[in-house]
Amino acid sequence: MQREDALALLHEYVSDPGLRRHCLAVEAAMRAYAVKLGEAPDKWGIIGLLHDFDYERWPNPPDHPLRGAAILAGRGYPEDVIYAIKSHADYLPDCPRIRPVEKALYACDELAGFILACAMVRPNGVMDLTASSVRKKLKSKGFAAKVNREDIYRGAAEFGVDLDEHIQFVIDALKPHAETLGIARGVGSE
Repeated sequence: MQREDALALLHEYVSDPGLRRHCLAVEAAMRAYAVKLGEAPDKWGIIGLLHDFDYERWPNPPDHPLRGAAILAGRGYPEDVIYAIKSHADYLPDCPRIRPVEKALYACDELAGFILACAMVRPNGVMDLTASSVRKKLKSKGFAAKVNREDIYRGAAEFGVDLDEHIQFVIDALKPHAETLGIARGVGSE
């Protein structure tokens, strides 16, 4: 299981730059948590990178993530990686989030997308973004309206992390990748 292969798979199935950016952001957050928790950064990163690779083609449940799971199985990805990816879907009752990797993926998924949105409207992008700024934006229902706020709150609770610390951790995990993610500079102001 190599990152280059996973990235090629992502590019094969995802053409939307926003979805690619989201997958890369979740990968960065997952790698950072793996390091913090003494887990395997490459494995956790690949799980983050591929968690939504099938979403563009099959956005409706349960096709997403089950179509992707079948593709991954066909390409020889380990069962635990496939299970972790499937576990980020609340509507698959046979895939409860039990291991830290599954809880981390769920906790990072919606939050990473929301942080990307926050960074894009700030003059300095993610570089001076803080947890308090993100919390303020979470209260604005019209901002990044497609992001499920309840998933963000539930994800942090299930993962057993303080929400403000979790938000700041993910912000800090994205900063080294700001150029790649297109969030080194925003397009507007807060």
